[in-house]
Amino acid sequence: MNKKLLEAKMKLHGDIGKTLAMHIGIARTTLSNKMNETNGAEFTQREISKIKERYSLTAEEVDEIFFASKVS
Repeated sequence: MNKKLLEAKMKLHGDIGKTLAMHIGIARTTLSNKMNETNGAEFTQREISKIKERYSLTAEEVDEIFFASKVS
């Protein structure tokens, strides 16, 4: 997951963790866990779809954000 790219999209749309979490129907701490991939937490297809719609993401942007390989 590319956390920095998701955070950039959030800022562009005036969102903070709390507002995005509310929009996709999860707790703020759950969003944080998913963004940080804590204990293997991942976004569900439904959550990704809602984020894609909220930020008008292209399929390429979705891939870049949610399916990026970890770079060390």
